[in-house]
Amino acid sequence: MARLTVPLPTSAAAFLDAPRIESLDDLAADVAVIGVPYGVPYGMVGAKQRSSEATRTIREASLAFAHYLTHYDIDFGGEIFAGRDVRIVDCGDVAMVPGAYEANFQAATAAVAKILACGAVPLVLGGDHSVPIPVLHAYEEHGPIFIIQFDAHFDWRDEIGGVRRGLSSMMRRASEMAWVDGMAEIGLRSVGSARQVDVDDARAYGSIIVTARDVHRDGVDAVLARIPDGHRYYITFDADSLDAAIAPGVGAPCFGGLSYDQATDLLRGIADKGSVVGYDIVEVVPELDVNGMTSRLAARLTLNLIGALAHAGRIGR
Repeated sequence: MARLTVPLPTSAAAFLDAPRIESLDDLAADVAVIGVPYGVPYGMVGAKQRSSEATRTIREASLAFAHYLTHYDIDFGGEIFAGRDVRIVDCGDVAMVPGAYEANFQAATAAVAKILACGAVPLVLGGDHSVPIPVLHAYEEHGPIFIIQFDAHFDWRDEIGGVRRGLSSMMRRASEMAWVDGMAEIGLRSVGSARQVDVDDARAYGSIIVTARDVHRDGVDAVLARIPDGHRYYITFDADSLDAAIAPGVGAPCFGGLSYDQATDLLRGIADKGSVVGYDIVEVVPELDVNGMTSRLAARLTLNLIGALAHAGRIGR
């Protein structure tokens, strides 16, 4: 039987230099990092997804923070994990076969389902923004969940060129899942694949639409007040939600995006509002990056979420 995951070799970086897990059965962890170098292309131009390399570069960038987890962190006013023992493991990457899109989809779902069965919070490193579609299928028996999307774009297209599970369709596919009970989209701006009908459908569904300009004008607290309390939240974080000045290594950089502080404060606010049951960070394109800045930012924001969960008392002991 083919392996579900490819464990990290000793020559490769693990996220935060965490223990490496070779089997997803009976893992003991608060959070489990797993790479999903997955994508569904729109035509041959995208047959090799440039974001598939980000699982490696984000892990490498995380090592800059690995040896400082018990030091004073200015952003958190103390230790980033609040002195708690937070168990983090790195499960390697889901095994992918080039061109086998359906098999890759099923493998991603199965891997995340195993992590959930062990009671850990999956932290998924993508991959493009089609990654959450198979990941969210793993939550069918773990709902209801409320999706919070950080993104410059709506991602509500039904299909593009006959492809219905691509990066532009993620939120529409999520809206069709019975175990998803709501969603918010934060950081929207500029122009993308959405047409007016897609925006209308998002509004008709009841998606909470927050533009980047809303965040800049009204502030983080006003945005958090629009998100209902007490839900089980799944966060999907497209790196292009961030301003292009700090996250140049993305496929569709847009001006006017979220700052580091805004993104961090939003993640901390979500962790305070309810349980975060999953997270992904996607659309980092290492070949377009400048000095590894975007991969490092992705690693730091992922670390910030873990810290926010620890400070909220939701993970660790």
